[in-house]
Amino acid sequence: MIVKNLQLATIGGGCFWCTEAVFQDVRGVEKVVSGYSGGNVPGYPTYREICSGLTGHAEVIQITFNANVISYEDILVIFMTTHDPTTLNQQGADRGTQYRSVIFYHDDKQKELAELVINELGPYYKNTIVTEISALDTFYEAEQEHQDFYRNNETMGYCTFVIEPKLAKLRKLHADKLK
Repeated sequence: MIVKNLQLATIGGGCFWCTEAVFQDVRGVEKVVSGYSGGNVPGYPTYREICSGLTGHAEVIQITFNANVISYEDILVIFMTTHDPTTLNQQGADRGTQYRSVIFYHDDKQKELAELVINELGPYYKNTIVTEISALDTFYEAEQEHQDFYRNNETMGYCTFVIEPKLAKLRKLHADKLK
């Protein structure tokens, strides 16, 4: 029996439907919740407000993971290699600050590891990594229809054409980390 050492990671790499689907298949991940972080307006934001790009929030996921099974560093490597961390405020056709590549750290150790992973992976990319590293202020859980989106909508066009390639990349690069 593996003793649980539950920790949180909060990351954003474009549409939260994509990053949620990737991490639901990772061994050691207990829970993935889609939401919003990093905004600059008061109150609980809505999806519609986030999509305007005016609130400053990013679409993110909050991962509850067992650090005795998977490390925070491994979470970040999977994150950085299953989206494009070199495009500013964009992932594919999704454009705007709400789709930025971002790591919201929960403590100084997570900040150090985020900086380390970005520095280690930087030379492998043709363009400069633009992933933002910021302290987590508040995480707002997204509306229920955004939770488990891929699992509930696998045949939808967006899932087939945008999420499936990310899952294929996950399986190719990180097969040893899958459930």
